Amino acid sequence: MKVLLINGSPHKNGATNRALLEIEGELLKNDIEVEKIWLGNDEMSGCISCGFCYKNKRCFRDDLVNEVGSKLDLYDGIIVGSPVHYASASGFLTSFLDRLFYVYGAKMKGKVYASIASARRAGTTATLDQLYKYGYIAGMVMVGGQYWNVIHGNDALEAEHDLEGLQIMRTLGRNIAWIIKCIVLGKENGLKYPEREASKRTNFIRNEG
Repeated sequence: MKVLLINGSPHKNGATNRALLEIEGELLKNDIEVEKIWLGNDEMSGCISCGFCYKNKRCFRDDLVNEVGSKLDLYDGIIVGSPVHYASASGFLTSFLDRLFYVYGAKMKGKVYASIASARRAGTTATLDQLYKYGYIAGMVMVGGQYWNVIHGNDALEAEHDLEGLQIMRTLGRNIAWIIKCIVLGKENGLKYPEREASKRTNFIRNEG
């Protein structure tokens, strides 16, 4: 059992990372292997809707998106963390997730998904709303904690004083571990992910001809 933690903050060891560390601790206690990636603070290009991935099953930009996408079969769950930028996720993370889910979304179904947000003060719930939509559209299993999955602090040291926020992360980590074990147990007993009907795409605007 393995979970991927994605740090979408431009600060590698900031408040977002502090929250993810609290989750990691609970996962390790429950015998869940953890892999962590930091998106960095250099360029992270967004999707340009070029259509390359339709034919080639990968993004034409051969970067971290393809690297993570090629390993998705190894993960039972994905946890995404972001600071709040104007009541939204960071631009780095948004660009990364847009491309990752667009190209590799079919590999996400049935995996456990959670997102967390860190902020000095506000904008966290709007950020969570944005981040959870990636998992919803991919048919992933959403996991919550005991409150909104948020932590407050301008940096890791300030986040250390948010005792409730740290507790929320621990609860979230334990819940994720429990759900993953339930899924694994179900698979071992022959329970499969529901078959999906063939996709029906309906445009709202039609040309009458």
